[in-house]
Amino acid sequence: RHPVFDSGYRAHNTNVYPKRPDRAWIGYLDGGGIILDIADKAHPKLVSRWDYQPPFPGFCHTLLPLLDRGLLVVSDESIADGAKDWPKLVWILDVREETKPVPISTCPLPPVKTFAKRGGRFGAHNLHENRPAPGTWISEDVIVGTFFNGGVRAFDVSDPFQPREVAWAVPPAPRKSRAKAIQLNDVFVDERQIVYTVDRLVGGLYVYEMRI
Repeated sequence: RHPVFDSGYRAHNTNVYPKRPDRAWIGYLDGGGIILDIADKAHPKLVSRWDYQPPFPGFCHTLLPLLDRGLLVVSDESIADGAKDWPKLVWILDVREETKPVPISTCPLPPVKTFAKRGGRFGAHNLHENRPAPGTWISEDVIVGTFFNGGVRAFDVSDPFQPREVAWAVPPAPRKSRAKAIQLNDVFVDERQIVYTVDRLVGGLYVYEMRI
Protein backbone atom coordinates (compact mmCIF):
# COMPACT_ATOMS: atom_id res chain seq x y z
CA ARG A 1 0.00 0.00 0.00
CA HIS A 2 1.07 3.56 -0.66
CA PRO A 3 1.03 6.18 2.12
CA VAL A 4 -1.78 8.71 1.87
CA PHE A 5 -0.94 12.38 1.39
CA ASP A 6 -3.41 15.24 0.89
CA SER A 7 -1.88 18.59 0.00
CA GLY A 8 -4.98 19.88 -1.74
CA TYR A 9 -6.08 20.57 -5.29
CA ARG A 10 -5.07 24.09 -6.25
CA ALA A 11 -2.55 26.11 -8.26
CA HIS A 12 0.86 26.56 -6.67
CA ASN A 13 3.27 27.78 -9.36
CA THR A 14 2.33 29.21 -12.78
CA ASN A 15 4.54 29.95 -15.78
CA VAL A 16 3.66 31.87 -18.96
CA TYR A 17 6.27 32.64 -21.65
CA PRO A 18 6.27 35.21 -24.49
CA LYS A 19 7.09 32.47 -27.00
CA ARG A 20 3.73 30.85 -26.18
CA PRO A 21 1.51 33.54 -24.65
CA ASP A 22 -1.52 31.35 -25.25
CA ARG A 23 -0.36 28.74 -22.73
CA ALA A 24 -0.02 28.55 -18.96
CA TRP A 25 1.89 25.74 -17.27
CA ILE A 26 0.75 25.16 -13.70
CA GLY A 27 1.90 22.99 -10.82
CA TYR A 28 -1.39 22.02 -9.18
CA LEU A 29 -0.23 20.25 -6.01
CA ASP A 30 -2.10 16.93 -5.80
CA GLY A 31 -3.85 17.78 -9.06
CA GLY A 32 -0.60 17.11 -10.93
CA GLY A 33 0.67 19.22 -13.83
CA ILE A 34 -1.77 21.30 -15.86
CA ILE A 35 -1.47 22.97 -19.27
CA LEU A 36 -4.05 25.66 -19.95
CA ASP A 37 -5.04 27.40 -23.18
CA ILE A 38 -5.23 31.07 -22.18
CA ALA A 39 -5.63 32.59 -25.65
CA ASP A 40 -8.97 33.90 -24.36
CA LYS A 41 -7.94 35.18 -20.94
CA ALA A 42 -11.53 35.39 -19.76
CA HIS A 43 -12.21 31.78 -20.68
CA PRO A 44 -9.16 29.54 -20.10
CA LYS A 45 -9.47 25.97 -21.37
CA LEU A 46 -7.83 22.80 -20.16
CA VAL A 47 -5.35 21.37 -22.67
CA SER A 48 -4.17 18.50 -20.51
CA ARG A 49 -3.57 17.37 -16.95
CA TRP A 50 -0.83 14.92 -16.07
CA ASP A 51 -2.20 13.28 -12.95
CA TYR A 52 0.28 10.95 -11.22
CA GLN A 53 -0.75 11.46 -7.59
CA PRO A 54 -1.51 8.76 -6.39
CA PRO A 55 0.48 6.55 -6.52
CA PHE A 56 3.17 9.24 -6.15
CA PRO A 57 2.92 11.44 -3.07
CA GLY A 58 1.83 14.74 -4.55
CA PHE A 59 2.67 18.44 -4.35
CA CYS A 60 3.43 19.15 -8.00
CA HIS A 61 5.40 22.42 -7.87
CA THR A 62 6.96 23.70 -11.11
CA LEU A 63 6.29 23.10 -14.81
CA LEU A 64 9.13 24.24 -17.06
CA PRO A 65 8.42 23.86 -20.79
CA LEU A 66 11.38 23.34 -23.12
CA LEU A 67 9.50 24.81 -26.01
CA ASP A 68 11.98 24.15 -28.80
CA ARG A 69 12.23 20.48 -27.87
CA GLY A 70 8.65 19.45 -27.14
CA LEU A 71 9.57 18.60 -23.55
CA LEU A 72 8.22 19.53 -20.14
CA VAL A 73 10.23 19.42 -16.91
CA VAL A 74 8.09 18.90 -13.81
CA SER A 75 9.28 19.17 -10.21
CA ASP A 76 7.50 18.05 -7.08
CA GLU A 77 8.08 19.65 -3.68
CA SER A 78 9.22 17.79 -0.61
CA ILE A 79 7.18 19.07 2.33
CA ALA A 80 8.02 16.56 5.07
CA ASP A 81 11.21 16.26 7.10
CA GLY A 82 13.26 13.10 6.93
CA ALA A 83 12.07 12.27 3.39
CA LYS A 84 8.83 10.91 4.83
CA ASP A 85 7.06 11.94 1.63
CA TRP A 86 9.66 10.44 -0.71
CA PRO A 87 9.91 10.26 -3.69
CA LYS A 88 9.90 13.93 -4.69
CA LEU A 89 11.40 13.98 -8.16
CA VAL A 90 12.16 16.04 -11.25
CA TRP A 91 10.39 14.43 -14.21
CA ILE A 92 10.97 14.77 -17.95
CA LEU A 93 7.82 14.55 -20.08
CA ASP A 94 7.37 14.32 -23.84
CA VAL A 95 4.70 16.90 -24.77
CA ARG A 96 5.06 16.97 -28.53
CA GLU A 97 1.39 16.05 -28.40
CA GLU A 98 0.46 18.39 -25.56
CA THR A 99 -2.91 16.77 -24.95
CA LYS A 100 -1.08 13.54 -24.06
CA PRO A 101 1.93 14.21 -21.79
CA VAL A 102 4.13 11.11 -21.53
CA PRO A 103 6.73 10.70 -18.75
CA ILE A 104 10.00 9.41 -20.21
CA SER A 105 12.55 9.80 -17.37
CA THR A 106 13.45 11.36 -14.03
CA CYS A 107 16.60 13.20 -13.03
CA PRO A 108 18.96 11.05 -10.92
CA LEU A 109 19.37 11.86 -7.24
CA PRO A 110 21.78 10.67 -4.54
CA PRO A 111 20.68 7.89 -2.16
CA VAL A 112 17.63 8.94 -0.18
CA LYS A 113 18.77 6.97 2.87
CA THR A 114 21.85 9.18 3.16
CA PHE A 115 20.09 12.53 2.87
CA ALA A 116 16.97 11.59 4.85
CA LYS A 117 19.13 11.43 7.98
CA ARG A 118 20.77 14.84 7.53
CA GLY A 119 17.86 16.87 8.92
CA GLY A 120 15.01 18.83 7.39
CA ARG A 121 13.57 18.10 3.97
CA PHE A 122 15.16 16.14 1.13
CA GLY A 123 13.74 16.03 -2.37
CA ALA A 124 12.94 18.29 -5.27
CA HIS A 125 11.53 21.79 -4.98
CA ASN A 126 11.96 24.62 -7.46
CA LEU A 127 13.73 24.96 -10.81
CA HIS A 128 15.53 27.75 -12.60
CA GLU A 129 12.59 28.67 -14.82
CA ASN A 130 14.23 30.17 -17.94
CA ARG A 131 12.45 33.45 -17.39
CA PRO A 132 12.82 35.59 -20.54
CA ALA A 133 14.23 38.66 -18.81
CA PRO A 134 17.48 40.58 -19.33
CA GLY A 135 20.34 39.00 -17.46
CA THR A 136 18.81 35.52 -17.29
CA TRP A 137 20.60 32.35 -18.37
CA ILE A 138 18.35 30.22 -20.56
CA SER A 139 19.06 26.63 -21.46
CA GLU A 140 16.99 23.78 -22.85
CA ASP A 141 19.80 21.28 -22.27
CA VAL A 142 20.72 21.88 -18.62
CA ILE A 143 18.20 22.00 -15.77
CA VAL A 144 19.10 23.49 -12.37
CA GLY A 145 17.00 22.82 -9.27
CA THR A 146 17.00 22.95 -5.49
CA PHE A 147 16.66 19.87 -3.29
CA PHE A 148 16.62 21.24 0.28
CA ASN A 149 19.31 19.34 2.22
CA GLY A 150 20.41 17.85 -1.11
CA GLY A 151 21.62 21.30 -2.13
CA VAL A 152 21.44 22.76 -5.63
CA ARG A 153 21.96 20.40 -8.57
CA ALA A 154 22.31 20.62 -12.35
CA PHE A 155 21.28 17.98 -14.88
CA ASP A 156 22.15 17.54 -18.54
CA VAL A 157 18.92 16.61 -20.32
CA SER A 158 20.28 16.77 -23.86
CA ASP A 159 19.30 13.09 -23.97
CA PRO A 160 15.89 13.34 -22.29
CA PHE A 161 15.70 9.57 -21.81
CA GLN A 162 18.92 9.56 -19.76
CA PRO A 163 19.36 12.78 -17.76
CA ARG A 164 22.81 13.08 -16.15
CA GLU A 165 23.79 14.98 -13.05
CA VAL A 166 26.65 17.31 -14.06
CA ALA A 167 27.12 19.65 -11.07
CA TRP A 168 26.01 20.08 -7.47
CA ALA A 169 26.72 22.07 -4.33
CA VAL A 170 25.66 21.14 -0.81
CA PRO A 171 26.59 23.84 1.73
CA PRO A 172 27.16 22.89 5.37
CA ALA A 173 24.40 23.36 7.92
CA PRO A 174 23.84 27.05 8.74
CA ARG A 175 24.46 28.06 12.33
CA LYS A 176 21.30 28.02 14.45
CA SER A 177 19.24 26.23 11.80
CA ARG A 178 16.49 24.21 13.42
CA ALA A 179 16.80 21.72 10.54
CA LYS A 180 20.46 20.99 11.40
CA ALA A 181 21.10 20.93 7.63
CA ILE A 182 21.02 23.21 4.61
CA GLN A 183 17.52 23.73 3.16
CA LEU A 184 18.07 25.25 -0.28
CA ASN A 185 14.71 26.53 -1.46
CA ASP A 186 14.94 28.52 -4.69
CA VAL A 187 17.45 29.12 -7.47
CA PHE A 188 18.20 31.63 -10.21
CA VAL A 189 21.02 31.56 -12.78
CA ASP A 190 22.18 34.74 -14.52
CA GLU A 191 23.64 35.15 -18.00
CA ARG A 192 27.18 34.60 -16.67
CA GLN A 193 26.11 31.21 -15.24
CA ILE A 194 26.31 32.57 -11.72
CA VAL A 195 23.93 30.56 -9.54
CA TYR A 196 22.02 32.25 -6.71
CA THR A 197 20.26 29.99 -4.23
CA VAL A 198 18.74 30.61 -0.81
CA ASP A 199 18.20 28.65 2.38
CA ARG A 200 14.54 28.62 3.43
CA LEU A 201 15.33 29.07 7.14
CA VAL A 202 18.35 31.07 8.38
CA GLY A 203 21.21 30.34 5.98
CA GLY A 204 20.70 33.29 3.64
CA LEU A 205 22.04 33.58 0.08
CA TYR A 206 24.64 31.30 -1.55
CA VAL A 207 26.36 32.23 -4.82
CA TYR A 208 28.22 29.79 -7.08
CA GLU A 209 29.88 29.88 -10.48
CA MET A 210 28.58 27.08 -12.68
CA ARG A 211 31.13 25.52 -15.04
CA ILE A 212 29.56 22.87 -17.21
